[in-house]
Amino acid sequence: MSRFFANATHDAASTACGCCAPLSRRSFLGAAASVAGAASLPATALAQAPAAAPVPASRERIDTHFHYYPPIIQKSGGLANPLIAAWSPAKALEEMDRNGVKTGILSMASAPLDWFRMEPEASRKFVREINDYGANMMREAPGRYGLFAFLSMVDVEGTLKEIEYAFDVLKADGVGLSTSYVDKYPGDPKFAPIFEELNRRKAVVYFHPTTAACCSGILPGIGDSWIEVPHDTSRAVLSLLFSGSLRKFRDITFLWSHGGGTIPMLANRIDWLSNIQVRNRKEVAPDGVEAEFKRFYYDTANAGYAGPMAALLKLVPVSQVVFGTDYPYVSTEANMKALRTAGLSDEQIRAIETQNAKQFLPRLRG
Repeated sequence: MSRFFANATHDAASTACGCCAPLSRRSFLGAAASVAGAASLPATALAQAPAAAPVPASRERIDTHFHYYPPIIQKSGGLANPLIAAWSPAKALEEMDRNGVKTGILSMASAPLDWFRMEPEASRKFVREINDYGANMMREAPGRYGLFAFLSMVDVEGTLKEIEYAFDVLKADGVGLSTSYVDKYPGDPKFAPIFEELNRRKAVVYFHPTTAACCSGILPGIGDSWIEVPHDTSRAVLSLLFSGSLRKFRDITFLWSHGGGTIPMLANRIDWLSNIQVRNRKEVAPDGVEAEFKRFYYDTANAGYAGPMAALLKLVPVSQVVFGTDYPYVSTEANMKALRTAGLSDEQIRAIETQNAKQFLPRLRG
């Protein structure tokens, strides 16, 4: 549900070996505009969302999965997606006010593969404009927003500079990463200097899923976001785990979108089979694979329903689950209703919606 251009990277996937020439800024914008027409989300998606129960006046929700679209995104072809075309800072605040959301943590949604093939100079300007826009939204609406600064990752030097700028100048709450970058996952050795710096800063690292280059459009008529997005989340988790990154970077707080993808359902299977098949398992997960999964935070964006929540809460306590919506792809109302039909107590819902994010986001404690 949560891709800028839905299945926009299908054509690019066939050449995603990493050998393609990097795009210039002009070439990228043209390419993004050409693929954006593949967006498949209906314009009526929000209007059709089921109504939730009335919002108590005293409730101050925190939405940790709240997307925004700087003009550079809309100019790059995002206007072909009606949900992006309709987005504005004013409408974002209206959505929050209507549903008792006090603070939304701004982040980018899934990015087309071409974003990660840009030339370094163009990429740095692109990322900087995105993050500056988010920081400006925070300044213009004090107390209403936080920011997970977007990082391109593939330009390691540029990414390290953006981390410094994001935390020291913009005062970001954390960084937002993609679950994969063309043919690389976050545990790839190339990214180690980035995670070393994030670990040094004891950063919050929020992951938003995308579709892997290998797997876009492999089932005709089946949207990537239906199945590939949650699976790519699981691939990213396992990449960090079995590369030893989770064991090495213990001071990072990891937040995973959409209830952790398929990890809650597959945790026991991964634990059991890796114990048999992975030679260095005791090194990367001395306390067991599930123990590593239990260290994470997970958001409820489009995953607050009875089935996903039952699996998630068998893996972690409710204190490690935070409210997220994936707005504008999924409405706040729909996410609220999901939690209220998942068999949770009022106390559990209140913890998820208003309290748990304060544990790792200092901005929210005031």
